[in-house]
Amino acid sequence: MIVDYIGLAQNLKSALRDYSDGDRGQAGIDSAQAVALMLEKCDVVRAMFHGFDDRCGISGAPAERLVVLADAVDWVLKMQQADAAREETEEAKTKARRRFDLAVAALSEAFALAAASEEAEEIRDEVGFFQTIRVVLNKKTAAKTGKTPAQIDAAIQQIVSRAIVSTEIIDVMAAAGIESPDISILSDDFLAEIRNMDRKNLALEALRRLINDEIRAPERKNVVEIRSFSQRLEDAIKRYHNNALTTAQVIEQLIELAKELQDARLRGDDDGLSVEERAFYAALADNESAVDVMGNEQLRIIAAELLNHLKRNISVDWTERQAARAKLRVLVKRILRRYGYPPDLQDNAVRTVIQQAEMYAAEWAREAA
Repeated sequence: MIVDYIGLAQNLKSALRDYSDGDRGQAGIDSAQAVALMLEKCDVVRAMFHGFDDRCGISGAPAERLVVLADAVDWVLKMQQADAAREETEEAKTKARRRFDLAVAALSEAFALAAASEEAEEIRDEVGFFQTIRVVLNKKTAAKTGKTPAQIDAAIQQIVSRAIVSTEIIDVMAAAGIESPDISILSDDFLAEIRNMDRKNLALEALRRLINDEIRAPERKNVVEIRSFSQRLEDAIKRYHNNALTTAQVIEQLIELAKELQDARLRGDDDGLSVEERAFYAALADNESAVDVMGNEQLRIIAAELLNHLKRNISVDWTERQAARAKLRVLVKRILRRYGYPPDLQDNAVRTVIQQAEMYAAEWAREAA
């Protein structure tokens, strides 16, 4: 796992805001104040684990630490759910779910200031354990951050103390006890494994991330399908956070969603449409009124003609040129009018068709080159 760490320089700047102008004017800060701040922030995080035995997670063997890590992540997820349930507004719920993340971030910043002290040495492994939990919960990959591997390597090298991060490679799947799932397919065996896991909150978090990654997989190019699956995932998680669903119930909903994702990926051409034609058919049929007025067969014919004309008229830089985009919009409108597509639905259909064309633009440009 690659984690997008921020540089320690920024951490120091943020932490220094806690001190007076006189302190900031000195070459360094008062060491006693730094130690006091670090211990205060550590007590805040410790309080969140009241009743949880984390000893093996801090000083145990690697296998023991991984087991305790999984339990600790599940503990934090349950705590976040309980904290959010006590709040009434969505903004307050969001703050409650970020409480652990912000507390560990503050502890890490304070630790960086007092890292040379004996007190910091004593709690080094404990801080590393808390930071590892945060890493698992906030896992980010290079693709999601938009950074190159070289940029991420440079960011990681800024971390000069192993105490504030785990040096082990931790993955939320491994922490959950899942053995190398095929995340591209979300197989039936894997979904059954998720359903039977003891740590339900961790199972839910793992499944949510896998489904989100599957929805946004590069090979998935059906705009309407992506939008629909994303909305359903978001709605299920929102209902769970609002306590309309239990953990077990939302897991069942996500498993059903994952199966539908799998079916969509494996769907053949039994409807007589290619993958590309099916995507443009979905763009036209996104409004049920259009299906009622036009009928499925007519929409299939329109989808095939749209695909044929758009592929012929796509240029390499059309997404960046307003004139080229305007030309394609006129082309799409002309075809829709010719087939009698409902006038009051045309604007939305044109937008969706153009968005769909954008998904295939690079591929079509390569084919035409």
